[in-house]
Amino acid sequence: MKSWLAMVIAPTVALATQSTLYSMVTPSCSAQARVPLHLTAAIALAVVVVLAVLALGESSLRQSPAASHDSDEAGARRRFLGDVATAVAALSALVIVGMWFSIWVLTPCDI
Repeated sequence: MKSWLAMVIAPTVALATQSTLYSMVTPSCSAQARVPLHLTAAIALAVVVVLAVLALGESSLRQSPAASHDSDEAGARRRFLGDVATAVAALSALVIVGMWFSIWVLTPCDI
């Protein structure tokens, strides 16, 4: 179940962050304040990292060599979904970091 959360919610958080940051540009430009933009990106990144850590618990990266023996198909499927969910959450975190980098480099009026 945790892997499904990371696979579905992590990209949704990244897209919601993009929409939220875009909608906050005009108020931030008029107030010349970057703090709300940084807080939004930081909270989104924290949520996605938590989801990635939860998915990592179900992935094959955290299994011992004896437990990674694919004798049962359901266990192999669960580990594969954990691997994919970890990768999706990591990619979503990378997207959020990329958006956050532009906030650090550019002023709100330049975006």
